[in-house]
Amino acid sequence: MKIISIKKLIISSIFILFCCISFSQQNADGKFWDRVRFGGNIGANFGNNFSSVLIAPQAIYQVNPYVGLGLGLNYSYSERDLNRFDDFTSTIVGGSLIAIGQPIDFLQLSADFEYLRVNRNFRERSLNDEYWVPALFLGAGYQQGNFVVGARYDVLFNDRRSIYSNGIQPFVRLLF
Repeated sequence: MKIISIKKLIISSIFILFCCISFSQQNADGKFWDRVRFGGNIGANFGNNFSSVLIAPQAIYQVNPYVGLGLGLNYSYSERDLNRFDDFTSTIVGGSLIAIGQPIDFLQLSADFEYLRVNRNFRERSLNDEYWVPALFLGAGYQQGNFVVGARYDVLFNDRRSIYSNGIQPFVRLLF
């Protein structure tokens, strides 16, 4: 897929999302922010000369009791310092469009489109890499209140470019 077509997809998706949010603001009580839920992911990993930090906030507008649409931001930083040839730092920045549906009380279905900028710097500069990578996750999870645990699959997974080790990712989602 060309970058131009991905940009068109992102712009179109954002336009549709904002149209849905604008239309749904016209509800009877007029309280837009009462329907917005916030959450996301935060994580850290520290070990033998390796460290990694992740921050990924999300905002979901609850269109109705069954459908939510939202946006997310992604930032992660990792580094490995072993005083070896393959030492590196990695910065990943991007955003996501999120759609969640709840067809029955305990089941949440989701679609997440991520578009991430990857910047990897190695001790050996000839290995440095910088590129954009898309991911389209389709997922399902068990929901209990505001808490969801499940798995999602990246239908655009590319083992050479993806930042994830495989196409299947477990997830935990908590929205307030």
